Amino acid sequence: MSLVFHKPQKDHIEIIGSIADQHMDSAARADEQNELNYALIEDLLSAGYHTYSVPKEYGGLGVSLSDFLQCQERIAMVDAATALAIGWHHITVFNVGQNQLWDEAAFHALCRAVVSEGALVNAADSEKATGSPSRGGKPQTSAEKTSDGNGYVLTGRKTFTSLSTALHYYVVSATDTVTGEVGEHLVHKDNPGVSIEPTWNMTGMRGTASHDLVLNQVQLPENALVRRRPAGKKSIRPNAYLLNIPAVYLGIAQGARREALRFAAAYQPNSLTQPIIELPHIQHKIGQLEMELTTARHFLYSVAARWEQLERPLTDSDLARIAPDLGAAKTFAVQNALSIVDTAMRIVGVHSLASSHPLSRMYRDVRFGLHNPPMDDAVYQMLANRAISEVPLS
Repeated sequence: MSLVFHKPQKDHIEIIGSIADQHMDSAARADEQNELNYALIEDLLSAGYHTYSVPKEYGGLGVSLSDFLQCQERIAMVDAATALAIGWHHITVFNVGQNQLWDEAAFHALCRAVVSEGALVNAADSEKATGSPSRGGKPQTSAEKTSDGNGYVLTGRKTFTSLSTALHYYVVSATDTVTGEVGEHLVHKDNPGVSIEPTWNMTGMRGTASHDLVLNQVQLPENALVRRRPAGKKSIRPNAYLLNIPAVYLGIAQGARREALRFAAAYQPNSLTQPIIELPHIQHKIGQLEMELTTARHFLYSVAARWEQLERPLTDSDLARIAPDLGAAKTFAVQNALSIVDTAMRIVGVHSLASSHPLSRMYRDVRFGLHNPPMDDAVYQMLANRAISEVPLS
């Protein structure tokens, strides 16, 4: 089910898809062993996939948002955990580059490391006490000025650090012990005091390796502080590359669709004279999942296209208008993906519940979409606020 509009986009998707398809077995092993699918990640790096989010002027491919999303869908058809994990690398690079959040020299240096050294990066923002960063909690991880005033000492713990054991850099949010400001610090994995504690042991998305990042008196130079966040309010600037999240869950839905169609076309109990795909009630279920998948994908890519077509530089009013749709695309995609996986399992029947069956893993993985940002209540509130703002005052 393709939404490809031009040849370069098709080439990217075919390359990434062919790599992913070679790793169905390693995806299952990574899930069983609760670790990253290193074989798939290494092959993606060899193909330069980690550079897709790096701007062309810094040596990357600088792919479009819709191109990136379709590549992520394609990986997720086979291994959703790897797609979600490496997606955070891309979200981080895209967000910093598109929104010019750092000094240009700092961003250029990171891009150089990504392109030349195969470096991977992710934001380490979540903490147990603050909950989801999207709720605006202030980090308890501290940044204390060194005695000579030329650097910082970071101490704290970050949760849900996806891709943790493969990352080279962490963008760590920390609160300045003197000013109370929240800053973002670029931390290399080999800095003394940096460690990963293997805490991730969930029912789904096991292959994301979203372990705890532990920072024990990590000394950093002054220039490791790459950004100071605005004080007293959350930025209203949405990150459109978070559409990666619905793309991953629609990738799971496409994988479930593929499994259901393969099974229905091949399975013929001895009570029938043809495979079950010929049965009306099976075809009804196939039609149902086709409807849900098609509508969710068209909604996702129409929102992505609107984002790409906005005139630059983006204004606050432009962002305020599109932000509810960015959230709605995620909520709608996850709701439909949940339904599609369930329908696919109804087609396959009890076979789909075998721990060795791909649908069993898809069933567990797709439910994690309910807990990725933005949360449904926040999305509904944004949509309601936009609708209410259109009501004329009496």
